[in-house]
Amino acid sequence: MDPIVQKKRLTRREASDYLLRIHGIRRKPQTLAKLACEGGGPTFRRDGRRCLYDVKELDEWVDAILTPPMRSTSDAS
Repeated sequence: MDPIVQKKRLTRREASDYLLRIHGIRRKPQTLAKLACEGGGPTFRRDGRRCLYDVKELDEWVDAILTPPMRSTSDAS
């Protein structure tokens, strides 16, 4: 099993890698940092200056930002 997936909390760089490898979602660590400042990103915790992301909460965030399955672009309303 992937060592990153086995971890409970991920650094910002690991979270970026996880989102791409597990969900196919591209978010650079810098984008996650911007979302942490502006809002709209996955929830995180701090360990001093370092941000840590729970795998479960990353998965929930992906579910929240993706649309339901569609068969056509005209399904999007």
